[in-house]
Amino acid sequence: QVQLVESGGGLVEAGGSLRLSCAAAGTIFSNIAMAWYRRAPGKQRELVAHITSAGRTYYVDSVKGRFTISRDNAKNTVYLQMNSLKPEDTAVYYCNADPTLTRPSASWGQGTQVTVSS
Repeated sequence: QVQLVESGGGLVEAGGSLRLSCAAAGTIFSNIAMAWYRRAPGKQRELVAHITSAGRTYYVDSVKGRFTISRDNAKNTVYLQMNSLKPEDTAVYYCNADPTLTRPSASWGQGTQVTVSS
């Protein structure tokens, strides 16, 4: 059973930055892909960024050039650096362990709220 704990959310003005962290336990972290998803009010959950065990990354078009996913295998942690934040980035952000690009796994963190004010 994978345990995931997100942190780093908060309230920020448009144009600001936040860095989310997700610490994983209960898995061989370096062997698995990781991803960040988000769910905005009234919208479906969407994949934001994905990183393979080899470090290859994928981003949804709306965050390309603004968000960066990275991982530190020594710390069993995945990060999401979010720059140039927009009000439409407001959502609860969740990390997911060992997803594919088309389907998340059943291993979710508790989520962290990101609110971007205009």
